[in-house]
Amino acid sequence: MSSFINLGIVAHVDAGKTSITEFFLFKSGLTRTLGSVDKGSSHTDWLEVEKQRGISVRAATVSIKWKNININIIDTPGHADFSSEVERSLLAMDAAILVVSGVEGIQSHTIALWDALRKIKIPTIIFINKLDRAGANSSLVFKELISELRGNFVQFQQIENEESAELIVNRRSFKNESFVEEILDGDESLMEKYLEGNELLNEELSTSLQKQIENCMVFPVFTGSAKYDIGIDELLDAVTTILPTAKIDETKALSGIVYKVEQHKTLGKVASVRLFSGSLKNRDTVFMASQNKEGKISQIRKLLGQKFEDVGELHAGDSAAICGLSEIRAGDIIGQPLVGQEEIRLNTSLLTVKVSTPKSSDYSELVRVLHILSDEDPALDLLWLKDERELHIKIMGLIQVEILQQIIRDRFSLEVEFGKPTVIYRETPKGDGFGYEEYTMPKPCWAVIKFKIEAGERGSGVHYKSLVGVNQIEARYQKEIERTIPKALKQGILGWEVTDLKITLVDGEHHNIHSRAGDFAVATLMALLNGLKSIGTKLLEPVLDFKITAPEQTLGKVAGNLTMLRAEFANPEISDGKFTLSGTIPLSTSLDFPAKLNTITAGKGRLIKRFSAYRECELEYGETTPYRGISPLDRAKWILKARKAIQ
Repeated sequence: MSSFINLGIVAHVDAGKTSITEFFLFKSGLTRTLGSVDKGSSHTDWLEVEKQRGISVRAATVSIKWKNININIIDTPGHADFSSEVERSLLAMDAAILVVSGVEGIQSHTIALWDALRKIKIPTIIFINKLDRAGANSSLVFKELISELRGNFVQFQQIENEESAELIVNRRSFKNESFVEEILDGDESLMEKYLEGNELLNEELSTSLQKQIENCMVFPVFTGSAKYDIGIDELLDAVTTILPTAKIDETKALSGIVYKVEQHKTLGKVASVRLFSGSLKNRDTVFMASQNKEGKISQIRKLLGQKFEDVGELHAGDSAAICGLSEIRAGDIIGQPLVGQEEIRLNTSLLTVKVSTPKSSDYSELVRVLHILSDEDPALDLLWLKDERELHIKIMGLIQVEILQQIIRDRFSLEVEFGKPTVIYRETPKGDGFGYEEYTMPKPCWAVIKFKIEAGERGSGVHYKSLVGVNQIEARYQKEIERTIPKALKQGILGWEVTDLKITLVDGEHHNIHSRAGDFAVATLMALLNGLKSIGTKLLEPVLDFKITAPEQTLGKVAGNLTMLRAEFANPEISDGKFTLSGTIPLSTSLDFPAKLNTITAGKGRLIKRFSAYRECELEYGETTPYRGISPLDRAKWILKARKAIQ
């Protein structure tokens, strides 16, 4: 049985990860020429927009072989706006290389990636890149690793001639006592043997090291320059010698995850799948657990070098692209659901934007295109308001809008326009109360529902339970109520999604003759909106955590700007002519703050920011939005709409 490693290469944008991938392909013999990001010739950047801008916006998987180990390399986007692509890719990885620039050091997305890797316990090598460049400082970056990322990092190399193309990296060996002691930090029994003066065999040290890396107790740090091919061989060797291979089990039921979907002109949807157990062959029928549907595989393909090959089968532990599943979406599960898989969130879509076309005749084509893009990236969360002929998507940042516009133009030959992005607010009940609806006329219909609605703790989400027996409301009707609640909470009294509340079904009844499941769906929306209206709701706004480091003389201007933007921050820390400020700031006031900070500090300021939470916001500082469509509060029209008596 072949050994596989599904290896993710992740980084903050412009740290050099795609250049590392290009060297891996070239050195393994799969490509004859070395691709270049700057020249738009990298083999894993397929989209025209990627070639033009020199950044990755989609994950790309390519398979190589090195030292008899099969490596499926997943090259991921580095820009935070495309985090959803990385989130799905993380679930397919056995191990990862986190690339850090030796000049810029730890950046905001670096921290987000690290937190995600730790959450799902992916063994990780750190590669400090670009040490040939002026301003590179490996010692400072290593200190940042310890202070910002907080892990047991061990340097595997010593560096000479930093900040030059003559950079030299030398591997530390087991003959180096300090290196051995760093490795043994996480192995008490072997450390005790070492301290007692007993000689340790290289095999013992290697076994201990591999075990600690696999269990995420030690994180090796390698160094070099992808530009000048320095340290790349050592990094590739490390992948096959110290990182764990995939655990292979073909005896268990089929289970895998779709971490990427793309549309092919002739093959239709092509789904990149990581298989955890079982096996697949061409023409197999598979169950898509998350959709509760079956589909038939027409082809299983791998990208080997510069072309795809039909490999015909896929085994546990391996990854490949599957064709033929017309209804598959990114994030879907193949076969049995994954057990114990944690949800990963690198970034959150906090902005919504309207998408339209200059020509009204292109409207139906735009609907089709956005459905395709939403299958490829469900985080877009397409909202299609058919009555209003409006299309809205969620985005993570302004760069994403520019990229989407170009992708739609290049792939679909369609010109689109994006409205001004709007911050996504939420709302939550002001207190506790009840929501009631008696939908019994005009017959045939019968659905009586009473909910208890309680305000929840901030960040708690939505919790539902029923205290009503099946004699009062049949089980099938209760399932319809539970299924409808998320839809009912999509728009509250202020027009935003309702969250942080407890909903309890406390009373109600069905009718043996007149009740239908749809009656309870209609009544659920009316009961909840009635309850929320009587209780009242509060506006919630997204808030970011931030950390700013800048020259000390700019502190006054920076702090003044932050205060005007409703930021909250602690007293600054001042050291070596620089200050550090940490705090929180509303997203709505800080969209253009990075540019302001750059101006104030003459480009010497450093900003790290991440989504923190939704917090209460006075209406004067936030924004409400009208209810889209017919509101359940307009009872007569809502019932007519539900019965398709009006459009």
